Amino acid sequence: MARAVLAGLLALVLVTGCGALGGSPSPPPPSAAKLRVSMMSTIDTAPFWLAKDGGYFQREGLDVSTTEAATGQASLTKLLSGEADIAYSSYTPFFVARSKGTADVRLVADASSAGPRSTGVVALPASGIRSVADLAGKRIGISAPNTIADTLTKSVLADNHVDAAGVKWVPLPLPNTASALKNGDIDAGFLTEPFITDAAREVGAVLVADTGTGSTVDFPTAGYAALGSFTSASPSVVAAFQRAMSAATRDAVADRKKIEPLMVKYAKIDADTAARTGLLTLKSDVDARRLQRVPDLLLKTGVIAKPVDVAAMVVR
Repeated sequence: MARAVLAGLLALVLVTGCGALGGSPSPPPPSAAKLRVSMMSTIDTAPFWLAKDGGYFQREGLDVSTTEAATGQASLTKLLSGEADIAYSSYTPFFVARSKGTADVRLVADASSAGPRSTGVVALPASGIRSVADLAGKRIGISAPNTIADTLTKSVLADNHVDAAGVKWVPLPLPNTASALKNGDIDAGFLTEPFITDAAREVGAVLVADTGTGSTVDFPTAGYAALGSFTSASPSVVAAFQRAMSAATRDAVADRKKIEPLMVKYAKIDADTAARTGLLTLKSDVDARRLQRVPDLLLKTGVIAKPVDVAAMVVR
């Protein structure tokens, strides 16, 4: 899906108490600890880019490099292969790996939760779908099976006594959902922001089910994880990453203008969408009790077969 990027925005300067953002940060000192992070092009990673471009990592003595992953599972794969020290992903792949015993995944930072109207199921007005009840037996587009997309949708369906077994789940990339609705390939589709805003603008899609309500209100959606071998070997590096992310997230929440140009630059959305889109609730500090909701729901919906104790995964 083509997105127009205003060239001038990439040169915008964001002033903080310690310097300017938007350009290339100063090189790290020779003694900086190197840290490789697997990232995805999503708007809730904006605090990470604020930390990187704004010198937060540098001030903590970190030299951070990134590698791009297309999906959360791909990001986890980079972590398992040793290509990354820390990986950003929706929480589902992390808890699936932990439940199956395929990886000693440790949670080092939170990223986001489902804010009001920031995640949900959209449909075209002509579809006749007006509410959650109307989704029964429909074709719903999702990013992939057993992800946050169908997990959140199934929870909202259950809250409204709609049988998810009768739904046909159609995997497709989130940027392709609007065109799939227009072409009649799906009846409805799960989206997160900024795709909800884009779909409304491009094809007139409307939100028919807010998946940040009911049992999944403020539901944790994504975070950062490392392997236990790394967190044990490099505790000071992990702690420095956590401090930088906490400060950057705090500043991003206090003033979203700090991250709008970064969403243009890294999430590859246009300036108008960056200014108008609803944001997920940005977070950083890991709360084991709050995150326990995720594997508990995955267990309930059959995504994982064994319980997961989040407290045992948290690195403080």
